[in-house]
Amino acid sequence: MGKRGRPAAEIDLTDTERDTLQRWARRHSTAQSLVLRSKIVLACDDGSTNNEIARDLRCSAATVSKWRRRFAASRLKGLADLPRSGAPRTIQDDVIEKVIVDTLEATPGEDTHWSTRGLAQKHGISREAVGRIWRAFGLTPHVVDEFKISPDPLLIDKIRDIVGLYMSPPVNAACFAVDEKPQIQGLNRTAPILPMLPTTPQRQSHDYVRNGTIDLFAAMNLASGEVITALRPDHTSKEFVKFLNQINREVPDDLDVHIVLDNLSTHKTEAVHKWLLRHNRFHLHFTPTYGSWMNLVERWFSALTTRKLQRSSHDSIKELADDITAWVEAWNDNPVPFIWHKTADEIIERLGRYCDQILAND
Repeated sequence: MGKRGRPAAEIDLTDTERDTLQRWARRHSTAQSLVLRSKIVLACDDGSTNNEIARDLRCSAATVSKWRRRFAASRLKGLADLPRSGAPRTIQDDVIEKVIVDTLEATPGEDTHWSTRGLAQKHGISREAVGRIWRAFGLTPHVVDEFKISPDPLLIDKIRDIVGLYMSPPVNAACFAVDEKPQIQGLNRTAPILPMLPTTPQRQSHDYVRNGTIDLFAAMNLASGEVITALRPDHTSKEFVKFLNQINREVPDDLDVHIVLDNLSTHKTEAVHKWLLRHNRFHLHFTPTYGSWMNLVERWFSALTTRKLQRSSHDSIKELADDITAWVEAWNDNPVPFIWHKTADEIIERLGRYCDQILAND
């Protein structure tokens, strides 16, 4: 019995069409929808069936069939979205493409990046139009992210170890993310903080008086979100051992204790090593070098900073310590655990792609 259904449209690309489609498929600035359509047509030209293309590009066979027919009927113009209701566009595709290419691949004179005003002047469009193009394609030339690739020779092993602990914790064990927030300053503004009013945000003076510092040790229970804390005058190895003793007292004796922590030198001293030999139910899991982002207690420190410390004033260290203690107690009354979602393979794959980008731009 022969195949039923509409026969697939034959695609035979010209050299110009093939070059254009390959350029659209490769360029990072191309909309992902157009990238997929370009790859579909290129695969059709190679003689692949709709089902084969759908499997390779991870889309439906109906999607492949649609864009095969659209291209066969209207060629390159058929890959564009159909007109929608609303005011007609006043900026042509070639202008949009030039704006995107300039944003990604050029700089204005001695400046490091384009402004909306500069690109608008160059291409004869409005600043608002440049802003809309940037937003549509997710371009933020004024923003710079920071990154640091870990040189840790055990990077892969440590990622798998910690992510495994987060996503599949051992039975009969308590797991904690542990770290210190050092040098928390007791700051008092030189003028009273003015309250928020309609149309006016809360206001505070930019200058302040320092009233000393204090260090906060924290151990967040990964299962419950409860946090064990201790306020100390500094974060020496001796103080860290005291904090380990505090954790030891608060965890039932029949449970092993797994701790995620960073590579701070105070965590690896002889005193800590001797303490671990005497308390063999404790197991330390160190984050990779420059990998403190893997320690979930850092997320809790961020909450403490943004919700309490950033907009508080304190006349003394005692007042600061009391304020932190009260906030921690309120947190533990209704704790919220932070859930880790990325698998080790996903993290390692993303690091690999990042390294490939760096090498490609070298």
